[in-house]
Amino acid sequence: MAVSAENERPVKVLGWAARDSSGLLSPFEFSRRVKREQDVTVKVLYCGICHSDLHNVKNEWGFMSYPMVPGHEIAGVITEVGTKVTKFKVGDRVGVGCMIGSCHNCANCGDNLENYCPEMVPVYGGKFSPDNDSEDSNGMINYGGFSEIMVVDEHFVFKFPNNMPLDGGAPLLCAGITVYSPLRYYGLDKPGMHIGVVGLGGLGHVAVKFAKAMGLRVTVISTSPSKKEEAMNHLGADAFLVSQDAEQMQLAMGTMNGIIDTVSAVHALLPLIGLLKTHGKLVMVGLTNKPLELLAMPLLLGRKIVGGSVVGGIKETQEMIDFAAEHGIIADIEVIPMDYVNTAMERLAKGDVRYRFVIDIGNSLKSY
Repeated sequence: MAVSAENERPVKVLGWAARDSSGLLSPFEFSRRVKREQDVTVKVLYCGICHSDLHNVKNEWGFMSYPMVPGHEIAGVITEVGTKVTKFKVGDRVGVGCMIGSCHNCANCGDNLENYCPEMVPVYGGKFSPDNDSEDSNGMINYGGFSEIMVVDEHFVFKFPNNMPLDGGAPLLCAGITVYSPLRYYGLDKPGMHIGVVGLGGLGHVAVKFAKAMGLRVTVISTSPSKKEEAMNHLGADAFLVSQDAEQMQLAMGTMNGIIDTVSAVHALLPLIGLLKTHGKLVMVGLTNKPLELLAMPLLLGRKIVGGSVVGGIKETQEMIDFAAEHGIIADIEVIPMDYVNTAMERLAKGDVRYRFVIDIGNSLKSY
């Protein structure tokens, strides 16, 4: 007989879950594994809401299962440590991001790229395999950060510096590393370079902050003229382009070393490629669910590159957090109670947030 989600592990936990593709979230009692030797137990205080959570609760990408407890921008405090834990102690301010497991044996894991491990285990919606977790491998689904506690191998936990607020720091575990990693990997981090940031949302606004901290000249590219003042006066962008203004786009052609494209909706790539200098790089970090049109000729006539990137490895994510703390970078957030989450999801679908919802788990998650 199959074991229910509420009883398959012995540590009882309260969270909020979606039960079907309506995406509606409601209180959900489930259970987590007992802390093991290399595990830490984290009391969740805050959890950001990523646009991918919205896609996942509705199963728009077709690979999720229910019940689903979302949340991969998790910040809290360690309450217990296993006997072989060496990196953390009780009371440490920590985060848990997009993944909680990998094989530790492949080339990607050896290169600190656990995010590209073929057996990477997402923090929710995935399952451990016998190869990467022999003690938790019977096909049980993982549950995310819209919950009271997390029990996680210390390798996949990050330390928050004392000067970083947990609520504003939580979104960096997805939004922050999603834009920081491609800036570093694609060499778009040299002072004086000119980069574009497409989209001024949860990803785009932190991309501007990281790029400015690296000493780059930043142009925000948006379909919304109303975002110009916010981009330049609040976030410190150097210029603003309305992507639907042909004259503005024409004047900016061939001026950028690279572009970080954060948009998850279907949009034209050709105008963006035209903004690049020779050897320029257009890096996609937004997850579209429909194909985008890409012609070869504009790439060939300038040795330009269209690339991609998804979050980052454990070492690089900690590096990103430390860099953010050094430069005073946090996400711009709207803190909400747990029972507001469904309204927040509706608002997120409309783009009605500046720029990241963060759930106050510690003060508002309760039994109903």
